[in-house]
Amino acid sequence: MRIRTILLIVSIALMAGFAALNMDEFSRPSMLSLGVTTVQAPLGMVMLVLLVAVLLVFLATTLYIQSTHLLEMRQSTRALATQRELADRAEASRFTELRHYLEVQAQNAQQREAAHATVLAERLAQTQDALVAKIDQSGNTLAAYIGELEDRLDSRDAVRPARVDTPSLL
Repeated sequence: MRIRTILLIVSIALMAGFAALNMDEFSRPSMLSLGVTTVQAPLGMVMLVLLVAVLLVFLATTLYIQSTHLLEMRQSTRALATQRELADRAEASRFTELRHYLEVQAQNAQQREAAHATVLAERLAQTQDALVAKIDQSGNTLAAYIGELEDRLDSRDAVRPARVDTPSLL
């Protein structure tokens, strides 16, 4: 319990005890002036009734304020839950949009990579074809040079008489 509630209960108990102990004084009649007229009534009982009336008004006001506060809290809790749900949906939507954007970017990157790979393969094939052509051309040129050298050697051998090897006497 809260300290205020405990103090309220203790003070009510003390007042009730005080009134019970002094009941003779509270119930003694006396002349009371109401402004227009005078009345004979026990002053202590009138004061006790007024105290109980004020206490009941205070308790009713407190109950009203607490119930109003609880209703407002429930409404604000519902509104917060609704706002949280909307925020969660918006966040999920943003994540979905982000995922879609990233997927599109990944697909575009794959397409660019595929295009670059195709261009690279074409250039590699062209380079390979050019290299094969150069190698064939170099081979043909080399074969032509070798054929020309063979022709020269053959023509040189035909022009020269055969040389006879003589054993040396040494």
